[in-house]
Amino acid sequence: MVSANRTLRYSQKLFLLLVLFAWALLACFLTFQYEREKSFKVIQLNSSLQLFNAKMAEAIKDGITPEEFLAGTKLPFDSLRVSVISPDGNVSFDNTVTTLPHTSHLTRSEISKALKTGSGYTLRRHSESTDRTYFYSAMYDGHTIVRSAIPYTSISISELLKADKGFIYFMCVVTLILIVVAYFATRKLGTNITRLNNFAKKAERGERIYADESFPDDELGEISSHIVMLYAKLQEANAECDRQHLLVLKEEKEKIRIKKQLTNNINHELKTPIASIQVCLETIDSHPDMELSKRKEFISRALDNCSRLRSLLTDVATITRMEDGFNHIEKSSVNLSAIILECFDDARHKAPAIDFNVDIPDNMVINGNPDILKSIFSNLLDNAIAYSGCNQVRLSMTSDTTTDYSFSFTDNGSGVESKHLPHLFERFYRIDKGRSRSAGGTGLGLAIVKNAVIFHDGHISVRNRHSGGLEFDFTLSK
Repeated sequence: MVSANRTLRYSQKLFLLLVLFAWALLACFLTFQYEREKSFKVIQLNSSLQLFNAKMAEAIKDGITPEEFLAGTKLPFDSLRVSVISPDGNVSFDNTVTTLPHTSHLTRSEISKALKTGSGYTLRRHSESTDRTYFYSAMYDGHTIVRSAIPYTSISISELLKADKGFIYFMCVVTLILIVVAYFATRKLGTNITRLNNFAKKAERGERIYADESFPDDELGEISSHIVMLYAKLQEANAECDRQHLLVLKEEKEKIRIKKQLTNNINHELKTPIASIQVCLETIDSHPDMELSKRKEFISRALDNCSRLRSLLTDVATITRMEDGFNHIEKSSVNLSAIILECFDDARHKAPAIDFNVDIPDNMVINGNPDILKSIFSNLLDNAIAYSGCNQVRLSMTSDTTTDYSFSFTDNGSGVESKHLPHLFERFYRIDKGRSRSAGGTGLGLAIVKNAVIFHDGHISVRNRHSGGLEFDFTLSK
């Protein structure tokens, strides 16, 4: 079995086929040309002999003997054999033999043609009289047949009938040039085919295909480039689909993980207020004669925990709504300035000791959801009031582009340790758990802020200020 390395490539097979075709065509053309040239030279030779025959026939008609005519005439060819034959086929004169043949010459082809048409020739025939091979040319003028013949041993006829070597050399050189051209053409074609073959093997093995593969600048090269480019784009599209599929699966797994984590955190967060409410109610129920002031204290504590539960459930519903229903929450044209001012007015009533400063233009219009937009600023304010220990809060618009608004929300509080900054937007993340619960926080405020900003095609970040406190930088898409 022939190995793949020993198998001729397509370009090599095509080149060998073209070489064989070129030499076969050359052989056919040279053979045709030689026969055509030979025929032309034979006609010329016959015409020259016929002219001599006509002169001799005319001289014989004028009463001049063949011997006298040949003696007084220069022969057109060396070793020329001249015969005079009567119409009945008998030879009456032959300058090359001493004894005339007695056989009839009517069966000779040149003689029979001359009797019929007036002239005839035989290209090659061996003479028994002289034991030589001749070219015969005969003419009949109605009275006498004059035949002249040139032996093939004569240099003249050999030179006359041989092929033109110059033409043969020329055709061989042209053929060699064509073979060289065919070599480069087939090699160029073979380059295309080899590259396409390599491309097909890579595609079969599932290897990565890149569209930067270079091909010769011709039609086949363009077709090859288009095929490779289309396949490369198809691979990219499939790879992108696979990436998107993996991302979707990852997101789904992350959502499931977050939901489980959220469920566990909610369960944990619910235990404390529920247990506190239960203790308060059981204490009141088991002590009907409890002092009025103590009863009010337990009832107030139970109400505070009920309020905390309500806030927790509200925040959970808000963040779940944003995560699961982004495509179902309606957006409309909203006056963002009015929402911000309303949130700050509420904050002033909650914490009159804090200086709240707002530096925004009037009538900022945004395409969004008013409730979710309100949750951004209200949760930032609640976070600053409850945990920062500040006495100043400031909100300012830092830029206004054609696509979004940028804001900076700062306080002059104590800030947080750097290790806590990456986790501030996580659900139920607390720096000081005891302090956060005592402040009534649910641990979801900043998570709601981040999701609300993302819902409005923005992004948010937090950092410690050099002068103290936190700074939240965020954008909202118009």
